[in-house]
Amino acid sequence: MKPSIREKLEQLTRRKAEIDGLLASEEATRNMDGYRRLTREHAEIEPVVALYGAYRKSESDISGAQEMSADPEMKGLIEDEIRDAREQMVQLEEDLQRLLLPRDPDDERNLFLEIRAGTGGEESALFAADLFRMYTRYAERQRWKVEVVSRSESDMGGFKEVILRIAGQGAYAKLKFESGGHRVQRVPETESQGRVHTSACTVAVLPEVAEVGEVEINPAEIRVDTFRASGAGGQHINKTDSAVRITHLPTGIVVECQDDRSQHRNKAQAMSVLAARIKDGQTRAQQQQIASTRKSLIGSGDRSERIRTYNFPQGRITDHRINLTLYKIDVIMDGDLDELVAGLTAEHQAELLAALADEQA
Repeated sequence: MKPSIREKLEQLTRRKAEIDGLLASEEATRNMDGYRRLTREHAEIEPVVALYGAYRKSESDISGAQEMSADPEMKGLIEDEIRDAREQMVQLEEDLQRLLLPRDPDDERNLFLEIRAGTGGEESALFAADLFRMYTRYAERQRWKVEVVSRSESDMGGFKEVILRIAGQGAYAKLKFESGGHRVQRVPETESQGRVHTSACTVAVLPEVAEVGEVEINPAEIRVDTFRASGAGGQHINKTDSAVRITHLPTGIVVECQDDRSQHRNKAQAMSVLAARIKDGQTRAQQQQIASTRKSLIGSGDRSERIRTYNFPQGRITDHRINLTLYKIDVIMDGDLDELVAGLTAEHQAELLAALADEQA
C-alpha cells in the first residue's frame, strides 16, 4: 500500500475515534444540526475504517506467522496462512481504494430524464417511445417512482419529446451515464420494402435540484407563457390555459409542462426542470475544464455523442464507450439494464482509480 493512501486511512481512523468521543459526550445533542453532521460523517467513514482494521489485522497475521516459520513442522501450514493473508490484503486494498474515491454529490438525487427524437422522422419518435418504456420498466424493477412531466406525441404514437421525473434511492447514480445519442437500426413500421433504417434519439439525465432556490434564477430573466393544453386523441380537453412554458432569457432554455390540470403545479414542475437544466449546464462547463487535462473514457454525456447502438435484426446492443456488446436486445428493451449499468459504473471507477494512482505517483 502506498504511503499516501496509508496516511489518509490513518487520518480517517483518528477522525472516527474523535467523532466517537464527541457523539458519546453529554453535550452531543445540544446542537442538533452539529449532531446530525457528525452522525453523517461517522456513517461515511466507518466502513473505510473497518476495512482498514481488517487490512492491518492481515498484516499482523503475516508478521506473526513469519515469526513461527522457523518451526519445520509448521512450515507448510504457515506458508498457507501467509498466502491466504496476502491474497486477502490485495482484495482489501482494492476495496479500500474504491471507498476512497471521490463521491459524486448528486448520486443519491432524484432525476429528470429527457428523451428527444432526432434523425429518422416518425421512426425516431417510435424509438423514443421504446426508450421511454425501457427506462420506465427499469425504474419499476428498482422500485422507483416515475412521473411524466411533459410529453409531445407523434402521429403514430411515438414521442417527439418526453420528460420523466424518476425518484428513488441511487437513481441518478445508476442512470447518469445514459446521457448521449442512442442509435437504432431496424426495419421501420413505415418501411414497405423491408429495408433496415438507422434513426437516433438523444437522452439527457439531469439530477433534480433539491430546492429551486439552490440555483439562482432571477425572476426578471424568465418569461412565463400560459396556453391551453392539448394531447393526442383529446387526452386533455381543457377550457383553461393550464399549460405553462417558461423561457430562461440568458440561456435560451425553454421548458414546457402541460401534463397536470393545474397551472400552478405545471409551473412548479417546469421551474424544477429549468433549475435542473441550468445546474446541468453549469456542471458541464466545469467538467469541460477538467476534461481538458484528462479525457473521460466513458464520455462527457454530450448529447451529440453516440453512446449506444440498438441493432434489432441482429438482436444486439453495443455500448461504444466501453466496447460492450450484448445479444439480448429484447431483455434490455424490457428494462433489464443491470449489466449495462454495472459495466459503465465499473469503467467509471477504473477511471477514478487511474486518476488516483496518477495523483499518488
